Amino acid sequence: MAATDASQDGTGLERRMESRHLTMISLGGVIGTGLFVSSGYTIHQAGPLGAILAYAVGSALVYCVMVSLGELSVAMPYAGSFHLYAKRFIGPGTAFVIAVLYWLNWAVALASEFTAAGLLMQRWFPHSPSWVWSAAFIVAVFALNIMSVRLYGEAEFWFASIKVVAIVAFIVIGLLAIFGAVPIAGYGKAPLFANFTADGWFPQGIAPILSTLLTVVFAFSGTEVVGVAAGETKDPSRAIPKAVHTTVLRLAVFFIGSILVMAALIPWHRAGVDTSPFVLVFQSIGMPFAGDVMNFVVLTAVLSAANSGLYVCSRMVWSLAKEHLIPRRFAKTNFRGVPVWAVLFSMAGSLLALLSSVVAASTVYLVLVAVSGLATLVVWFSVCVCHIRFRREWRLAGHGADELGYRAPGYPVLPWMAMLMCVGALVLVALDPAQRPTLYCMVPFVACCYAGYRALARRRDER
Repeated sequence: MAATDASQDGTGLERRMESRHLTMISLGGVIGTGLFVSSGYTIHQAGPLGAILAYAVGSALVYCVMVSLGELSVAMPYAGSFHLYAKRFIGPGTAFVIAVLYWLNWAVALASEFTAAGLLMQRWFPHSPSWVWSAAFIVAVFALNIMSVRLYGEAEFWFASIKVVAIVAFIVIGLLAIFGAVPIAGYGKAPLFANFTADGWFPQGIAPILSTLLTVVFAFSGTEVVGVAAGETKDPSRAIPKAVHTTVLRLAVFFIGSILVMAALIPWHRAGVDTSPFVLVFQSIGMPFAGDVMNFVVLTAVLSAANSGLYVCSRMVWSLAKEHLIPRRFAKTNFRGVPVWAVLFSMAGSLLALLSSVVAASTVYLVLVAVSGLATLVVWFSVCVCHIRFRREWRLAGHGADELGYRAPGYPVLPWMAMLMCVGALVLVALDPAQRPTLYCMVPFVACCYAGYRALARRRDER
């Protein structure tokens, strides 16, 4: 496990991923059970038009953040980039907090993904214990991450491709059913878009749309993985901008297109979380084995998210070790350029979170989920702040925007707009009684992180 110079930048990591890997890694981190299962709940709460508006606003926020991240990643393609940008343009204490929050976010997500994977397998093997399947998937995901970054990228590419094919098929078949080209149960003629206006434009009012908006914003978390993978990407100046724009465009089409089809074919008051809206639509048009097909698709979505989660966690640990804030052992890479100790530590963290979900679900695990829930907003906000400060530093150094390898469109309007939207989402958290406890957990945790950074930095300086 000794460190080797696997790349030309001296980090020990290999630049083996291509643009197609980056795009699918980002899509893989976002498209999951939130779209395949919970989207019906979004329609039920906000109504057809309200759900589309919520996802449109979420897509706009993601675009604003991603173009800022794209410019930073091309100019400074660091591995574990979020907190390194924050270290340079905000402060080392904030950088440490961001890294810890983001690591915790994905570690907790990993635990839930492994649990979900085991439960999904019980559809086909109802008499087998779910923990056996969870353990098997833990070993598989660990193996994919420990072998090489290219193997990880390839696995994520194919995992995400299955989801993309399922979504495209759903949208195409759904549109055919909407316009009467494919018969659908419950409709004697083409349904068109009558469900959108059957009970008024906003059947539940405006307030549910605002609460749904918060859910949608969190549903798009994971797109920022492009920034983490920038340090292991071939030709980042070409691959990153392409991945940024392709990812955002596909996410907007996939999410908004799927919601449009669901809302047109399923009355909003029948949509919910008991059955996947994808299954409801496929069953209505007579697709054989609709439940089994979607169970397979959701299983690949879960494994894709777990695969991305372990990758992100390990790179955050590796980056903190490179900064001498945790033992240097975690920065060592093997002959394939994989930070083995960082992967092991991250997997151990996710297993502890998984254990807490079983033995302390109402205490420890609840706090972990609450703290990790707002990590994405913190990261997105910090990216936009770093982008604005980077441009200021770039200008003071005598450079022009036309000298940048990738120039984010809409500067400075888009990063400021993204920051305002992030603050707006935090306000929604404070106003929502169900979400407010996340702030009660988040604030003291962040304070502890700052205190921990000071202690670690003091110890490092003494050494």
